[in-house]
This record gives sequence, structure tokens and C-alpha cells, in this order.
Amino acid sequence: MKRISLLAACVAALMAVPCLADSDKPDPKVQIAILIDTSSSMDGLINQTREQLWRIVNTFATAKRDGKRARLELALYEYGNDNLPAGNDYVRRVVPLTTDLDKVSEALFKLQTNGGEEYCGAVIKHAMKELEWSSRAGDLKLIYIAGNEPFTQGPVPFQASVKAAIERGIVVNTIHAGTEQEGINGQWMAAAKLADGNYLFIDQNRAVARVDAPQDAQLAALSAKMNKTYIAYGAGGKAAEARQEAQDKNAQGMSAGAASTRAAAKASAMYDNSGWDLVDAKKKGESIANMPAAALPAEMQKMDAKQREAFVAEKAKERAEIQAEIAKLSKERDEFVQGELKKRAKDGAKTMDDALLESARSQAEKANYSF
Repeated sequence: MKRISLLAACVAALMAVPCLADSDKPDPKVQIAILIDTSSSMDGLINQTREQLWRIVNTFATAKRDGKRARLELALYEYGNDNLPAGNDYVRRVVPLTTDLDKVSEALFKLQTNGGEEYCGAVIKHAMKELEWSSRAGDLKLIYIAGNEPFTQGPVPFQASVKAAIERGIVVNTIHAGTEQEGINGQWMAAAKLADGNYLFIDQNRAVARVDAPQDAQLAALSAKMNKTYIAYGAGGKAAEARQEAQDKNAQGMSAGAASTRAAAKASAMYDNSGWDLVDAKKKGESIANMPAAALPAEMQKMDAKQREAFVAEKAKERAEIQAEIAKLSKERDEFVQGELKKRAKDGAKTMDDALLESARSQAEKANYSF
């Protein structure tokens, strides 16, 4: 079995889930809860997840099923940390299921590790009960739990949690940070089989392959330029706007490649900020003309309804042009990076990216996905 990184594993396994059959059904929803062990030995795992968060977004940027684009919701839990309350099984819901991807990124960069008790069965139980899982038939509901201690620890038998998840149509996938055999011995494979999910194992201390590309600087500049097309509104608008900029800086701090991947994600349909941005809100059907003036930014409060609509329309046009530039450059960058990674591969060995691409596309064909 190949070693792959946490979010790359999620992407590949997601493609194997059957699709909706009826074209008249609502847009499909993909709900993913990531449960991360934050005990003292898991810094490498968290760093991999931080750096690769935007890859999962980009994977679904053009994914459609029966001609309908999927809506992506992510949730994040941490477990196995002594800083968490023992009365809650050393488990914390960090972010509920949300389309606000910047909140997920922000939360990942705030996670800190500390020694603790790692109760896999308990964290699965909490995620099942506390998250707003879809009850609509055909929506994808997936849990990915990652850690390195035996899956059998804690007061809640993993068998009970996993079976309960299956009854609600939630597939549990396990990702062991260690060797394949260690994961088998620790019941990580057994849990995945019981859950109809995938068992994967990773080297959490392996650095993510990084390639500096000629397009990185321009993508970073376009990402910053696109931020100026956002029009923050409502009580939380300014805070969300600041969060967006902060996550740009976090990605840049990881690597130029991480920043470029984030730029591509921001230019995709999956990056939905309709809860605080007027351009995205209008796309969702929100009436700009009827919004209370107090909810609008100062520069729009004295505008009449026609002027407001025109102002938002102009920002939307500007953003669309920037998104098109980012999409073009991102495609060029992907081709460059793939070429460089192939040059680095030794003895004909496939890169992680190659393995992911082949796996995702073959499984996508079986599940009738189009890109």
C-alpha cells in the first residue's frame, strides 16, 4: 500500500462514492469531517493538512455529477490532547460543517499539540452527534480520522461508533500515521473495513514535495488583487475580510506552492463567501437593493438602489476577469510542477501526485464524475 498525505488520501477516496442518478435532484452535497489527533507526536500530520487543505478544494472545483456541481462542506475536530476536557473524552469540535473554507484554514493554523489520551471511538461518536449531517439520499457524508495510537483506546468501542455511522449513511475512513503493519495491528484497518471505508497510512513526518514555479509570484499578486473585489457586509463582514487576508499570509508562510494552490481555490466555485461578501451573496439570490443601509459598507450607504446594483456588478465583473487569469496561470503551473516532479522521481517511481491523479481519475470514471 502506498504512503500518501492526509488530504490527498481524502481526495482519492472521495471519488469512489456513487453518484446521484436523477438530474432533477438538488445540487449534490459533499460533507467531510476531518478528525485529527493533536497529541504531542502529531505536528507533522497537522502541517501536512495545513499545506494541502486547498488541494481538496481544487479537486472539487470543476467536479460535477449528473451535470450538477457539488457543494463542499468541511468540518474539523481535534482529539487526544490533554488541553481538552476529560469530561468530553478529550475531544473538541473545532469547526462545524461549513462552506466558509477560510474558517477551516484559520482553525488549522491555530491547532497546537500536547500529550493526551486518543479515543478514536469517542471522537467519531461526537462528530456523528454534533454535526448537521444531511439527511438527503445521495449526498456524500464522510469522516476521515487520522492518528497513530491503537484505535481501541477509550470508553467508547469503535465498533459501536462505526456501525452507528453506517446506519446514518456516513462512511468512516481511517488514516494511520505510521507503518501499514502498525495500523493493522492497532485495528485501523479493521475499523475502515467495518465502516465500508478506506484504510490508508502515511508518513506524517515526510515533507510535502515543493516546486517553485514561474507562475507563483503572479498568482500571489492576482490573489491579493482579487481580495479588493470583495465587499464586506453585515456584522461579521470586516472580521471575515481580515480572515481572508490572514489565510493568504498563512499559505504564503508554508510555501509559494501552497499560496498558489490557495489562489486557485479562491478563483473556483467552491470558494463561497456569500455570508459576508455582496458579490457572492448576489450570486446566491440576495437582494442588494433591499438590504438595510447599516449592513452595507460606508461607501455604499449613500447610494440609491440602482447605484448599489451597479457597484456590485462592477466588482463581480472585475473578479471574474481575475479568476480567469488565475485559472489560466494555475493550469500552466500544474503542468510545470508535474514535469519537475517527474524529473525528481528515481527508478521510475511515481510521485505522490502521479499516484493521486491516476487513482482519482480511474475512480471518478467508475462513479460517473466529470471534470
